[in-house]
Amino acid sequence: MTSAPHSTTHPGARAVTQAVILAGGQGSRLRPYTDDRPKPMVEIPGTGTPIIGHQLRWLAAEGVTDVVVSCGHLAEVLQDWLKSAELPVRVETVVETEPLGRGGGLKFAAAALPRPDEPWYATNGDIWTRFSLTEMAAFHHERTALATLALARPRIPWGVVETDKYGHVLDFIEAPPSPYLINAGVYVFAPEFTALLPDVGDHERTTFPGLARAQKLAGFPIPQGAYWRAIDTAKDLSEAARELRAEG
Repeated sequence: MTSAPHSTTHPGARAVTQAVILAGGQGSRLRPYTDDRPKPMVEIPGTGTPIIGHQLRWLAAEGVTDVVVSCGHLAEVLQDWLKSAELPVRVETVVETEPLGRGGGLKFAAAALPRPDEPWYATNGDIWTRFSLTEMAAFHHERTALATLALARPRIPWGVVETDKYGHVLDFIEAPPSPYLINAGVYVFAPEFTALLPDVGDHERTTFPGLARAQKLAGFPIPQGAYWRAIDTAKDLSEAARELRAEG
């Protein structure tokens, strides 16, 4: 899948050149694929590349030069692949010796970023997407946010029935887009945000509500037509492979 066109940085905004990938989850819903590897090491059928390989190429295409990967479950498998693969960016790994939660994992990994006084991207290790991160960073800068999250509108996995006010069925719609936006698992963070993260816990329950009340949390809708999928189950793998074949 090709990357979105690279965008220029908004005037006055600092280019974002570092990122964190959260890759420590057990991926229990993807078993048996995750019996011998962490979720980001699962390959999309037909690509020959694990999810994290696609993520690293995407980040590099968007101007990122340094990535910290937060590992946990079967960390050595991911570390061995990183050592043997030809990588488009500099990668450092940190290993959680005990589960820290997503917010704690972000804070733990952010401590290893090479430029702590600069903004940074973050993404969950099971997200496969392509959109302009530089446009998202400009959006973040324009709103003077401490944190910006990408927002996706996933397709509902069932067909829906459209009716009129009298209960007459008008149409059947297969897998329509959801009417709701969700957290897409991709972020831009200001340098000051790191100190607000919990040492252990989920930033969505601890840090984000306070930022939202202070109007320091922004939401960037992923552009219409851009690809986004969270790889949570075996069905997601097969759907991603089918979508790739349809594009090819």
